[in-house]
Amino acid sequence: MALALGLLATGAQAAATNAVSKLDIVFERTTASKCPVTFDVHGYFEGLPAGAQTIEYRLVGTQEWKTLTVPAERGLVYQAVLETVSWEWTPDSRDYAVQIEVNQPDGLRSNVLYYFKCGTPPPGETFGVAAEDITRTASGGPLAELAADAQLASVRARSGAQVALVNRYDVRADLPAGPIGFEQLSNAQPAGLAINVQTMTGGQLKKLLATPNPAGWVLTPSAGLRYTLGSGKVLSMTLDGAPVTDTQEIRVAGGWSLIAGFDGWPRWEGTTTYTSGPDDTGALATYLVAHSPVSAPPGDRVTVR
Repeated sequence: MALALGLLATGAQAAATNAVSKLDIVFERTTASKCPVTFDVHGYFEGLPAGAQTIEYRLVGTQEWKTLTVPAERGLVYQAVLETVSWEWTPDSRDYAVQIEVNQPDGLRSNVLYYFKCGTPPPGETFGVAAEDITRTASGGPLAELAADAQLASVRARSGAQVALVNRYDVRADLPAGPIGFEQLSNAQPAGLAINVQTMTGGQLKKLLATPNPAGWVLTPSAGLRYTLGSGKVLSMTLDGAPVTDTQEIRVAGGWSLIAGFDGWPRWEGTTTYTSGPDDTGALATYLVAHSPVSAPPGDRVTVR
């Protein structure tokens, strides 16, 4: 059974008010990435009224409500581990999704997290809608940019990642316009690679991006990073609009095989920072559902002269 978590304000509180305006959940593995897998579900609550709060929650699809006590002293966003989920593979497993709902009048639910190592969805389930064809180019293009955005979103809250890089090899088929089913999703990004994070300097990142690839590919970044290649080097690079210096440290996310130095790329330099992310197929599904309908990114984050 696919699981999902839900939160409620207790008793009379739940009937009286909407205590939470937004709830985002993120995935953090506590085991290896293969099934069986155990992971923590972190919740990030926004819009809570002042003072201490009591909130109840449960996995969607289960009957047991749990209680979360929120202290009076907190920031604008309150974070807590809501559940530790363990999944094992069985022939008919439907353990592939987690969500949280809040017991308040508006029936608030969180985003849905997907992880396909232990179970797959039934036929007919969709993962958002593509507003147009999202295609690849010879070096990466719009689909690689979308995959990079999804990977960064999946690990940023827990790892502090600032950018993600995607290899053209890991996006295998275009996403057609319309509802995205599991077949289209897995055709586009079939490997299911765990997403890790490496801390490197700007100089190390430029060296990686300038490395010639035998297939002629470039590494495609998430939305905040833009760079220009020419004469075998990075001519310019900006992160969130600011020039990247050779000495600044940057946390960079990517699939484990890319970081390890496969598919014509060198092993990444720097320090391993985070190894507890989801798989890239699940990250893409999570992102598509959360941002549907999804338009194709421009495909212009890398310029080659």
